[in-house]
Amino acid sequence: MSENQEALKAMIGENWDIYRQRMPEVAEVYDPLAQEVYKDGVVSGRHKRLMALVGGLVHGCRGCILYQTENALQLGATVEEIFESCAVAVSLGGTMASAETSRVVAYLRQTGRLE
Repeated sequence: MSENQEALKAMIGENWDIYRQRMPEVAEVYDPLAQEVYKDGVVSGRHKRLMALVGGLVHGCRGCILYQTENALQLGATVEEIFESCAVAVSLGGTMASAETSRVVAYLRQTGRLE
C-alpha cells in the first residue's frame, strides 16, 4: 500500500476539526459520547478500542482503522493484540476486512512499530 497512512490520518483529523468548528452543535454531543463510551469500565478502554478497530475494518472506515489502532496502542495494546483483532475482523468481514488489514500493517510499519 503506497498511500501514506500517517498523512491520511492527519488529513482526516484536520478535516474533522474543520467540520467540528462549522458544526459545534454536533461536536457538543459527539465528543462527550465518545469520551464516555471509550473510558475504562467493566471492559477496559484498550479492549473497547480493539473492538472498535474490528468494526472499522469490517466496515472499511479508513479513519476508524487508523485512529482506533493508534488509540489502542496508546492504551497499551501490543502489535500482537492488534493483529489478533484484525483476525477477528477478517473472520467477520472476509475480503474487505482482509484488504483493510493491510492499512493497519502499513500504519504500524510507517510509525516504526513493525519492521
